[in-house]
Amino acid sequence: MNEKKFDFWQDHSLNFLEMALNKDRAEKIENPDARGKKHGDCGDSIEFFLMMKDDVIENISHDVDGCMNSLACANTLAHFVEGETLTKAWEITPEKIVDYLETLPEHELHCAELALGSLFLALTDYQKKMDK
Repeated sequence: MNEKKFDFWQDHSLNFLEMALNKDRAEKIENPDARGKKHGDCGDSIEFFLMMKDDVIENISHDVDGCMNSLACANTLAHFVEGETLTKAWEITPEKIVDYLETLPEHELHCAELALGSLFLALTDYQKKMDK
């Protein structure tokens, strides 16, 4: 009967806390090389802005309008892909984001999918521009 109450600070991993509270990448870049924005069914939205050099993501920032879980997923994804090639960025999965965060609530998996969908839209935007 003594069910343990969830303690946000003690029960989340350090990776989750760092990514959920970090605002360093929260920036709308003027004239990015690529951008991608997606709205989730939950009402959250994530937009990524990419600066590229020779098919490498040189800089990535985001605008997150949503919950702490969406922010944690957007930051994790940015952490994974900055400095990486387009090919590596396309290989990221929602599970990789969840594994890194360790304590993303199971019912918030859609936040990882939302972040990844937004990144894939930005990658597609870049590829379309390069094909012109």
